[in-house]
Amino acid sequence: MAEKPVAKRVGGIRPSQMMYTYGVGATVDLPNFTVIVAGLDDWDETKQTIVREDRLLKAVRQDKHVGAQVAELRGAPWEPETRNVFESWAFAGVPVVPFPRWLRCSRCNLLSTVDSKLFELDLPASKPHQARYVHKCAQNGKPPTAMPARFVVACPDGHLDEFPWDEFCHRGGTCPSNPLLEVFDVGEGTRSTNIGVRCKSCMAENFLGSAFGPESDKVLPKCRGRMPHLREMKGTCPNQTVALLLGASNAWFAVTRSALSIPAAADPLGQLVAEHIAKLRTIPNLEMVGPMLAMADELRPLAAFPVADVWAEIELRRDGGEGSEVDLDLLSPEWQVLTNPDTAPANNDFQLKAVAAPSGFAGRLTPTVLAERLREVVALTGFTRLDGPDSGVAGDQAPAQTVPLSRQRPKWLPAAETRGEGLFLRLPEDAVTTWEAAVAGTERPEALRQSYQRWRQRRSLDPAAGWPGERYILLHSLSHALINEFALECGYAAASIRERIYCREPSALGAPMAGILLYTAAPDSEGTLGGLVSLGQPDVLGRLLEQALDRAALCSTDPTCADHLPDENETTLHGASCHACLFVPETSCESGNRFLDRAVLTRTLSGDDIEYFPNR
Repeated sequence: MAEKPVAKRVGGIRPSQMMYTYGVGATVDLPNFTVIVAGLDDWDETKQTIVREDRLLKAVRQDKHVGAQVAELRGAPWEPETRNVFESWAFAGVPVVPFPRWLRCSRCNLLSTVDSKLFELDLPASKPHQARYVHKCAQNGKPPTAMPARFVVACPDGHLDEFPWDEFCHRGGTCPSNPLLEVFDVGEGTRSTNIGVRCKSCMAENFLGSAFGPESDKVLPKCRGRMPHLREMKGTCPNQTVALLLGASNAWFAVTRSALSIPAAADPLGQLVAEHIAKLRTIPNLEMVGPMLAMADELRPLAAFPVADVWAEIELRRDGGEGSEVDLDLLSPEWQVLTNPDTAPANNDFQLKAVAAPSGFAGRLTPTVLAERLREVVALTGFTRLDGPDSGVAGDQAPAQTVPLSRQRPKWLPAAETRGEGLFLRLPEDAVTTWEAAVAGTERPEALRQSYQRWRQRRSLDPAAGWPGERYILLHSLSHALINEFALECGYAAASIRERIYCREPSALGAPMAGILLYTAAPDSEGTLGGLVSLGQPDVLGRLLEQALDRAALCSTDPTCADHLPDENETTLHGASCHACLFVPETSCESGNRFLDRAVLTRTLSGDDIEYFPNR
């Protein structure tokens, strides 16, 4: 039996990147080669910390592609570092495997696989960032680095596979002898596809441009159903493969759920019991409370309270169950506390403060809520390829093509927690309702609604379901305008400011909602430093809103941007918006820069009379 290879550290990423960029099934470009993050089955559970957020855990259990068997949310495997690179911390981390396994020698252009034994792994123990594969193609001198072949293939069901170099080079045939492949540049080599592959044994050759053309299905094979992160190959996928450049943005889209940590009680005892109720509910009687608190380190803070009071709180919360349908709505409890900051409970992770509405916007905005402390927990529940998820706007919990994170139904999910600050702005319900009645059925919202129905039809989804409505377009457009304005003022980049939209029509289940939370967060224990909260003061926020609306009135690409409306020939889901005005980085937007139109904020060159903020 072959020995199991020893895991070695080859790089590092931040915990939050595991949720949005480099999660399970995603490829990670290291300085000298590329790896893919392995499935949850290969993670070392003994070196993980539990991330506690009961509301989020209850919600993800309801997702069909996850299941009720999920018991915990956990962080990535980790140990504190020491100066000794041979201690256990150096072998703790997220497991990865080389992918693609095809490598190209940077000197002789040999193209072969890691398994061919033609390449050797050079891994300095104290310098994991210098890890590389080398090809000893010369007798003298430093061996050249073997770089990953920059092409892979994927299918809409989330499968990912090696580019079929051998089959592609021989145009579907085979080499009569032992194939020996090399790559070469074509022409000036100014494009990534300006390369060819040649077999030195039989001199067959082909060019990568044909794999990306309109007839690529004639040169690329059917999908083999491969999931390299799970080390599985189903072999029954009916889809045609699509060639992708390694690292392409459509190769991996995260499917996540997130929640803000809201104190479960106003008193310290209630908060502590709520945080540890999963373990505390196993205590059978009052007599066992004291010994249990003494045995478990995380429960020792409860020892400062009378045992009888602790038992009473446990009994009160013991039968909380899995929660009702309303409890599983992640936004409603947050809306409730954000709209009542004076009575909201507070702790070290959640502190609110109300200030006056921004100057000059009376009747259009209610008093601002400063979120001086926030904690957000994000759980990765799956991912898609080629086409992104619906982002939750349509109410579909996840697209049908969601790829699983493990071979079996997972018992835990990877999660990350961040702490920070934010601003909560709410629009008065009567003002929003009046505006909705005025713009309903007008040209711009109607064109966007019809485009959304066509978008759903192409994805085999119910076209009549999930339309977010004019209210969401208004809130989302205002959010993006402010993100871009705040980024110029507070010192945080736009990519560091995120949005959380609270939108619900009066006719829907539960109270109507019309508000936005703009926040920034960091993975360390202290979070951020108040630069965003300081912008919430009435005079400052009023000035920034004025500037944001002035910028929204005129885009540098006008009149093209102002006149834009999606039609039957387009696949866009936005109106008057583009990278020069309302678009923000993908890490900031919860809807993939969809459902935006600056005409709903202020008057633009299009002349549509649908703005929420008049006389600007």
